Amino acid sequence: MYTLNPPTRILMGPGPSDVHPQVLKAMATPLIGHLDPKFLEIMNEVMDLLRATFQTDNKLTVAMSGTGSAGMETVFVNLVEPGDKVVIGVNGLFGERMVDVAERCGAEVIRVEAPWGEIIEPDAIEKVLKANTNIKLVAIVHAETSTGALQPLAEISRVVHEHEALFVVDAVTSLGGIEVGIDKHQVDACYSGTQKCISAPPGLSPVTFSPRALAVMSKRKSKVQSWYLDLSMIQNYWGKERFYHHTAPITMSYAIREALRLVVQEEGLQQTFKRHWTLGQSLQKGLVAMGLTLHVKEGQRLPQLTSVLIPEGVDDLAVRKSLLEQFGLEIGGGLGQLKGKVWRIGLMGHSCQPRNVVLFLTALEQLLTLQGAKIERGAAVAAAMKAMGQEEASILPKV
Repeated sequence: MYTLNPPTRILMGPGPSDVHPQVLKAMATPLIGHLDPKFLEIMNEVMDLLRATFQTDNKLTVAMSGTGSAGMETVFVNLVEPGDKVVIGVNGLFGERMVDVAERCGAEVIRVEAPWGEIIEPDAIEKVLKANTNIKLVAIVHAETSTGALQPLAEISRVVHEHEALFVVDAVTSLGGIEVGIDKHQVDACYSGTQKCISAPPGLSPVTFSPRALAVMSKRKSKVQSWYLDLSMIQNYWGKERFYHHTAPITMSYAIREALRLVVQEEGLQQTFKRHWTLGQSLQKGLVAMGLTLHVKEGQRLPQLTSVLIPEGVDDLAVRKSLLEQFGLEIGGGLGQLKGKVWRIGLMGHSCQPRNVVLFLTALEQLLTLQGAKIERGAAVAAAMKAMGQEEASILPKV
């Protein structure tokens, strides 16, 4: 068998994102035991860094072993019991996935829907809460990866808490790229993943739970259906007791610690947010200047994940294949009802760099021209560079 030697890619899809060399270096650190006193110190550091990134003081803020989907299941299996009523906002694939997970927990799910690419309006949530009693929780996707829509949190949070329900947020694509503001928005439970804006390899899922959520969990009438994801045991491993639960992924713990350190301490959280917003908007302005149409309307777009409509007559797979083979660039295709209709371009974490914006726009322009698409040649890069402005040198970390 040959030595492993995968090609070098620039990851500009919906995840994973490129990983900083310092994170890769941390992953080469020798293993120690998962109950070693030094590793327990590292776990404490991870918790502190996660609290800073989530922007919360929640005591139960940990990294679950598993990808973002494991975080989703962690939230639902611990908070939901058979027969509970839950409201879930569905405006994309990952809202649909929350519905599936909640139903597997035995919940009675009430869907609040919006077209893919639009947001869930607070009035729609409030209408459902007024029409139903004993709603246990309301869940929405903050950054819908399948569409590129950014869901506002503040007003929905207010409505949810007025009706004494828990507020659950999917922040898989938002954490580390834009403000989540757990305490600010009174989010009761939130989950994320490491492979997006945190820019570590996939394998851990950060979660955080408010005191209100912990009180609900403490009053469960039935066992959590998943032994592996049962927080009543896992929090004892991450807490002062350090009771053994499972063998933690040591190397991934090194990775998330270093990735979070780069975000929180080296670059700074606010600077990280500013970088994602500036470069995301520069990419979007470049695409519009090229003559393309963005799927999500202005004011509701994520900066770190942009969906653009595929021009009529252009071969979706051919363009993505050429980007990969000729330029080493990976972007994503559409999911679900958007399959074959949009491209999803990520600018997340270490992939969120000016040179990637320029390279992608240049490559896409060339490939679309070869396919006969009518575009404004040369306009995209000029618009993107203008949007970046002169301040880029001061807000971007050296890479």
